[in-house]
Amino acid sequence: MNLRAYWRFLVVARHFLPLLVAYARDRKRFFVVGSSRRVTPEQRRKRAQQLLDSLLTLGPTFIKLGQILSTRPDVLPPEYIEEFSKLQDRVPPADWDEARVVIEDELGSVDDRFDEFETEAISGASLGQVYLAEVDGEKVAVKIRRPGIETLVEADLRVVRWSLPLLMYFIDDSRSFSLETLADEFSKTIREEMDYQREGRMLTEIRENFRDNDRICIPKVKESHSTQRVLTMEYVPGTKINDIDSLDAGGINRTELAETLQRAYLQMIIDDGVFHADPHPGNLAVQDDGTLVFYDFGMSGRVDPFVQDKIIDFYAAVADQDIDAILDALIEMGTLSPEADRQVMGDVMELAIADARGEDIEQYRVQQIIQQVEDTIYEFPLRLPANLALVLRVATVVEGVCVTLDEDFDFIGVATDYLREEGYLAEGVRNFVENRATEVSDAARSAVRIPPKLESALDRVEREDFRVQADIEDSDGLLATMTKRLILGMLLASTLFSTAFLYTQASLPATGVGIAGTVGLSLALWWSFRSKKAVRAKPQFTRQSMREQDRESPSGLNTSFGEDTDDAYSGD
Repeated sequence: MNLRAYWRFLVVARHFLPLLVAYARDRKRFFVVGSSRRVTPEQRRKRAQQLLDSLLTLGPTFIKLGQILSTRPDVLPPEYIEEFSKLQDRVPPADWDEARVVIEDELGSVDDRFDEFETEAISGASLGQVYLAEVDGEKVAVKIRRPGIETLVEADLRVVRWSLPLLMYFIDDSRSFSLETLADEFSKTIREEMDYQREGRMLTEIRENFRDNDRICIPKVKESHSTQRVLTMEYVPGTKINDIDSLDAGGINRTELAETLQRAYLQMIIDDGVFHADPHPGNLAVQDDGTLVFYDFGMSGRVDPFVQDKIIDFYAAVADQDIDAILDALIEMGTLSPEADRQVMGDVMELAIADARGEDIEQYRVQQIIQQVEDTIYEFPLRLPANLALVLRVATVVEGVCVTLDEDFDFIGVATDYLREEGYLAEGVRNFVENRATEVSDAARSAVRIPPKLESALDRVEREDFRVQADIEDSDGLLATMTKRLILGMLLASTLFSTAFLYTQASLPATGVGIAGTVGLSLALWWSFRSKKAVRAKPQFTRQSMREQDRESPSGLNTSFGEDTDDAYSGD
């Protein structure tokens, strides 16, 4: 029996119950009866802020849960996504005496394994904390799993599992699957982040991918002093990437730095298929010569080749402002339902691109496009692949950092240049030409095959031995409804004419019969339009409603980075 898990369940329930009750009242004004009530964007934002405070109060596991939720627009509305994106995983480090126990359990005596060891942590986070030390004359950063974190995390994961059935009552059926898969994803992600051996492997792989790039620096892992709970790395100091005054004082070209950052992530996601997934300013630093330094690879992911191809298609389509190609890429990636109305979604993308353009028509922001897509994803619930959600989130955060460095930074221009230099755009042209050549070849073969078949068909027509059989699928009874209306309309027209003729030429009783028939047919025709089976189309949302929603919600996406520690190294 895990008494701690039961106690945590009560604590979590106390924090979340008021919000769940409010949400239940949104669906049924009086809980059991009554219509739903409309919640304004301001109300949603206020609730999101309250929930954010609760996550911070509940500690490490729920801070991580909030960070995962910030990448899931299929689960939460945009206001929650924006608030949760502000989560900064910074908490006071544990006492040195407790941390020392972890090191000595994993490596042996601190005095024997390290030449020097500073007992004051330079960084503290929910899952780990970082210390400075020296090994064989080399300065290193030692990342230690927070003492006792395993027990707390396991208890909280049980609480999350126990809470799911309760949450299902309060949420829409369309999002129940997303929540269940999110729970599985969260459990897997937080365990991976506590596994420092995995982080070391990911760091080493990404470092190897940038070995020939002298503008990128990734610390080297010291294998002899690393285990599942301790990760020792080369210490690489630097200025935080959002410390603009220090960068300017050092003569750093911020535009070039932003381009280096953007190109690094394009390489990781599009070329390498493995990427650093936590690019907030606390994990990015700049050396005196302008070299970009990456820290903390606890949150990292992989992209499979199919998704890589679709991301290339998406970037190329955005650069060309090709709405149909953008929609195709989103559907094929799984971020947009194939059943969504393409005309409506085309309007969404047109508005998104129009809103994202700056004074220069070529300057527009992918971040704002993705934000509009995320809003739409919430309106059309779907199941986002976990790593793709991370990719979308990384794209917005990186773009925010780039704009902080250079407010006129052309994200699309850099992406387009990168794709062209790497040969992706040229390859796309070659594929287009090859596809068209295939189509021409198929058309030529068809042109050879069709004349004999056409001659045979004409011979049968000439012999009066030609019949056409067609099966019409009408599962909704649309054809029958239209036929019924057509017949009723024709009868009504003829009856009107007959009644008018009887009124001028025949007796009053005969005219009355004609009028009764006319009224009867008119009612029948009217009723056919009132029937539930009538052909109607109710738009899911209109351009006007989108504009009203845009006026109600805050414009743009404000990126907040919170408070960072004194050193750029992160504890998890």
